[in-house]
Amino acid sequence: MKTLQKILLSSIFLLAFFNCNSQNKSQKKEQSIEFKVWGNCEMCKETIENALDVKGVKSADWNMETKKIKVIFDSEKITEVKIHQLIAASGYDTEDAKGNDKAYKELPDCCQYTRKP
Repeated sequence: MKTLQKILLSSIFLLAFFNCNSQNKSQKKEQSIEFKVWGNCEMCKETIENALDVKGVKSADWNMETKKIKVIFDSEKITEVKIHQLIAASGYDTEDAKGNDKAYKELPDCCQYTRKP
């Protein structure tokens, strides 16, 4: 009977250990970053956030007043560099990437912000 108890307790301990370990790994993958993205209006917000509607990005929220976006993402599926590139491809400048010129020119007039040289 004591052997059965030891086996049962060992099994419970191992299950608890592996469960905690897997939770720590998934928490390490999920990261949050915040950076500046130039834009003007609600249409900009929609375009910027939609640019990050891709695998690996859990959420993206651009604040029109502060011009900052907060992105929560899975670092095993997408990188910070790729996040900046996706926004830039939609025509918007970020702190680390210049917006695509062709995409910028196709933005509605209200979305064409003053660009840095």
